[in-house]
Amino acid sequence: MHPLLRFTLDLFEPFEAPAQVNTAPIAPKRVAKRHSPIAVPDPVAGVVTGATPVERGPFEPGQPIAQAIQAVHYSHPQASREVKLDGAVVRYAFARGKRRTIGFSVGPDGLAVRAPRWTPLYEVDAALQEKAEWIMRKLRETRERTTRQQEAQIEWAQGAEFPYLGAPVRIALDSAHAFTAKGAALDAQADDAGVRILRVALPQTATAAQIRDAVQAWLMREAKALFLQRLEHFAPQLQVQWKKLSLSNAGTRWGSAKSDGSIRLNWRLIHFRLPVIDYVVAHELSHLRVMDHSPRFWDTVRTVVPDYAELRHSLKDPAIPKW
Repeated sequence: MHPLLRFTLDLFEPFEAPAQVNTAPIAPKRVAKRHSPIAVPDPVAGVVTGATPVERGPFEPGQPIAQAIQAVHYSHPQASREVKLDGAVVRYAFARGKRRTIGFSVGPDGLAVRAPRWTPLYEVDAALQEKAEWIMRKLRETRERTTRQQEAQIEWAQGAEFPYLGAPVRIALDSAHAFTAKGAALDAQADDAGVRILRVALPQTATAAQIRDAVQAWLMREAKALFLQRLEHFAPQLQVQWKKLSLSNAGTRWGSAKSDGSIRLNWRLIHFRLPVIDYVVAHELSHLRVMDHSPRFWDTVRTVVPDYAELRHSLKDPAIPKW
């Protein structure tokens, strides 16, 4: 049959799927390349400040799969060098200084490396490869932590949610509510989704700052009342006497104690579940017996909070709002 006639007939003949062929023994080694780069979500949960999303493509004909799919990127905003570690491209901030060894640090911005002035770059590269496992683990942990912190930020508006004693609470603006408490009142029962409603005495037109201040005032009142209760609960068990309670708003410190019996507790502890709060209260009261973190101190804490180590770790939860 003439080739042109055969082509014309093919256009009108019904399509039939080809018979299945077992191609398992033959693995394709190359893929075609697409010419328009497409950004895709990072397979590692979250993105830290200064990190760039993963990009796939473009592809080139005959390019091996391992090269066609670009590596995960971590990029420091002040990056001056880059290295490939465990398949990931890491752009890092590099500096030289008066030091004897090569130092690494991983923070929210990414990886920073410092080296002695006389150290050749190939030694820096070798040190990075040697520490690759540690560096990549810290970068992933930091990225995940930053993502959870970003997700925990509250948009102060009708329907916003925040944690209270380890459970979700939703804001409902209700200026017409007959409040028995000052400023806000929490529903006794949770809804079908397990969320309790905090009714705030503000109109629907309230600003984000007004809502935030009203909720914070309510949380601080709740925190103080609960802390007083827990201090009275644990003090007799530890055979100590506390004299004064103050609320703190420290960024990272959850509590402190002085030898004169003064106790300071961070009001943001009210976001945690009660066992975590109890650990912090018992911790500070234990300092009234042992003013250090010696084994004797931890033995004292253990007498009233046996699982203190697990609860202590919970305080690092990045999902707690920063305010």
